[in-house]
Amino acid sequence: MRVRELSILVVEDDDFQRQMVINMLRSLGVASVYDASNGQQAIEIIRGKSEKLVDIIICDLNMPEMDGLEFLRHLGQEHHNVSIILVSALGSRLLGSAARMAKMYGIKLLGAIEKPIALQQIKNMFHKYDRSENKWLEAANTSDGFLLKDILQGIQADEFEPFFQPKVDLATDQLVGAEVLARWNHPKLGVVGPYGFIPQLEQSKNIEGLTFMMLEKASVALREFHDNGHTFNLSVNISLASLNDTAFAEKITSIVRNVGLDPHHIILEITETAAMTDAAHALENLARLCMKGFTLSIDDYGTGYSSMQQLTRIAFSELKIDQSFVKDLSDNEAMRIVVESCIDMAHKLKVKSVAEGVESQKDWDMLKSLGCDTAQGYFIAKPMNLASFSRYLPGNLNY
Repeated sequence: MRVRELSILVVEDDDFQRQMVINMLRSLGVASVYDASNGQQAIEIIRGKSEKLVDIIICDLNMPEMDGLEFLRHLGQEHHNVSIILVSALGSRLLGSAARMAKMYGIKLLGAIEKPIALQQIKNMFHKYDRSENKWLEAANTSDGFLLKDILQGIQADEFEPFFQPKVDLATDQLVGAEVLARWNHPKLGVVGPYGFIPQLEQSKNIEGLTFMMLEKASVALREFHDNGHTFNLSVNISLASLNDTAFAEKITSIVRNVGLDPHHIILEITETAAMTDAAHALENLARLCMKGFTLSIDDYGTGYSSMQQLTRIAFSELKIDQSFVKDLSDNEAMRIVVESCIDMAHKLKVKSVAEGVESQKDWDMLKSLGCDTAQGYFIAKPMNLASFSRYLPGNLNY
């Protein structure tokens, strides 16, 4: 989307600062600019139109009548389709806390800026908005409105396929692997992302069928890549629900070996919640998978209540730092410290550190300077189907 096509609402109680931001927006070519002096005025503007009025809201936190926090709560509860840029002079920690709250409300957060605002910061947010629209449209297309029977019929009809998101070595810029992500080629709605079907399958304990399908299709593809001289590993997500089946490890091993692939080339990503479970069946499966030659990865690290003692429960070889810590890493010192400690811990445990959700050159550079091993995210490439990924492989990676 071009800048001049954007419609922006500035919510700021200080008249001078509000006008300063408006002038910046005008200088960037934004034609449609609205303004409000507090959250109450802003929410009335948003509610006042049946059609979409605003693309982006630039919102201060500390305001009279209705502050930015309450305004964010109303936006989230009323499901308004707008993107938010938070600004404040109250420090990065408060901004970071407000940003996390906004995400928990389901708000499309572009980022947070400490005052005084610079023109380049606004330009960077516009670039992020442009890059993020496709991703958010995909998320909007993955509502939980699908019936379980329709999802199961889709699996039976072989309508699901693996998408591949590249994983790149930060030191060499070389492709070292890809994460396999399930997508539903819905006959009427097109490509549906995981939030449209994973929760229903997990809650109904029907996830194994999809897991096995994705693993087999991905393994066949990887064997062909290897045959054509492209040697790398694939990462496949494993659900906690599957680990309760004591025969799960044997089933996974059979699928991979039956297509002529060595388990050493498959990384099984286990969510931190699953890794920390007390269930003996789950720990038995994880240990057996490791014995069979699979590499185990702790996925979404940092989102659960983990400790060093819990991390030693399984023989994992990869620590995947959750994207919520990686996004805006370069602009948030608290996040940088957390990520740096995760990378340091991974190195001390002699395992690979992987950062997911890398979306900017600045975050890439910061992760590289911190010694992170591997990165994935929209900055490198979005998930793509097999045909697109196959075309992607021979190309040079330029950053």
